[in-house]
Parts: sequence; structure tokens; C-alpha cells
Amino acid sequence: MNVIEYLKGKRTYRKFRRDAIMGEALTAILTAGQLYSSAGNKQGIKYVVVNKPEDVKVVNSLVHWAAYLPKEVGTPKPDEIPVMFIAVIQDTDVCPPNDTDAGLAIGNLQGAAWCYGVGSCIMGAIDRPKLKSFLKIPEEMVLHSMVAFGYPLKESHPVDFKDDIKYYLDENGNTCVPKRPIDEIYRFL
Repeated sequence: MNVIEYLKGKRTYRKFRRDAIMGEALTAILTAGQLYSSAGNKQGIKYVVVNKPEDVKVVNSLVHWAAYLPKEVGTPKPDEIPVMFIAVIQDTDVCPPNDTDAGLAIGNLQGAAWCYGVGSCIMGAIDRPKLKSFLKIPEEMVLHSMVAFGYPLKESHPVDFKDDIKYYLDENGNTCVPKRPIDEIYRFL
């Protein structure tokens, strides 16, 4: 598979099979989180991995899914929730919060996951106070986001932008993600 085909498949996924992420796939995801590029090589991003089913259910109750979709279709049913979440945390003792570093770290996690067919969803609409308490994140650290992981139940793919950027589900329940044309987002000098 070439890089463009890989990136077309490495989309956001919101409904997952119940298969656990283990072995080489899990090791690759964790290693990718270690290897992200960071400003000044400070490496201020830390993580909490949540993969016990009972803990995943608690975390899932504290995140909000698919803002553009009606809740009944955008939120995974109990047998479709992720099998793992990773909390992305900014350690303010190491460096000030930095969204670029967090984004690079998340991109690494997602990229490694997709190499093994594991889909993901970045979640910023989360109950930070309750999650920090449940995950035992020290007060001085900042919970940037949660990333959900699992083997996708449905497909997700880019489609040509028409009139609206909002993603939607097609007749098969697959996610369609409108993308603006290249000539609209790039300008050459």
C-alpha cells in the first residue's frame, strides 16, 4: 500500500469489534508514543493506557462521540465501544502545555495503530475533572485528550467536498469525511 492509500484509510473510527489489542500491535502503539518529535526534545507528553474492559466502560461514559451525528447513530452501542483508550497528558513539570507536541504524539499513536488495522478516534469533548480523578492524573498535569482504539466495525473514507464539511454516514453506515480540494488548501509562491 502506498502512503496516500494508507492515509485515506487512517481516518477516525467510532465503532469497534470486541477484539483486544495485544502483542506486536500494542507494543508498536506504545513505542510510537515514545518516539514522537517534541519541541526542544523535552518529551513532556505522558500517557495512561486503559484496556481493562471495566475501566474502558467507565472512560467511555466520560467522553462524547461524533458531534456532527445524531447521538443514536454517532455514539457506539455497548458492544461497539473501543477496547482501549489512551489518555494524552501534558506534564507541566517538564514543559508548558504544547498542542503541537500533543498532536505529534497522537499522530504517532494513530499511525502505528493503523499499521495493524487498529482504528482510532481523538476525543477532546471529555469530562476532564472526572477523567483526571478516575485515571489518577496529578493535579499539576493537563489532560489534553483521550484517544479511543479498536478494530473498526465500519469503514471511514474521504469524499469530495461539496457544500458542507460535516462528516456523515452513507447507506451502509460507513463514515464519509468531506475533504476540501487541494487547490483550495494550498497556495504556491
